[in-house]
Amino acid sequence: MSLEANDDRRPLLDLVASHSRAVLATIKRDGRPQLSNVIYAWDPDTRTARVSVTADRAKTRNAARDPRVSLHVSATDFWSYAVIEGDAELSAVAADPHDAAADELVEVFRQAAGKEHDDWEDFRRAMVSERRQVLRVRATNVYGMAQLP
Repeated sequence: MSLEANDDRRPLLDLVASHSRAVLATIKRDGRPQLSNVIYAWDPDTRTARVSVTADRAKTRNAARDPRVSLHVSATDFWSYAVIEGDAELSAVAADPHDAAADELVEVFRQAAGKEHDDWEDFRRAMVSERRQVLRVRATNVYGMAQLP
């Protein structure tokens, strides 16, 4: 259902907001889906999911080539789920432990993990050495089935 057209999406968006693990679907060159388990941070105000990705991985290359992506979030009961669809936007690759990309990766970790890292300097250096960046997807469509409590 389109986010602009239907207020019945609230339970689906609440499901996305209450989790941080999902399956990211990107499109391979041959048109088949490429699926990756990911941890995400959700911003309900902008309806944007942010995922830490490695620049050289298939999901990142796929999203750079064809930005149409989907994020499938499953509830613990397995039957409830929500899928957000949108176009991926990739941040710059972290090139310095204190650049804007590394700062955003810190934010994503904090929100997705729900905790602080034991050594932020080590974390920031790792983001650079792993060539990490943030994949952002603003939900333009959502569908699924959310069981109401």
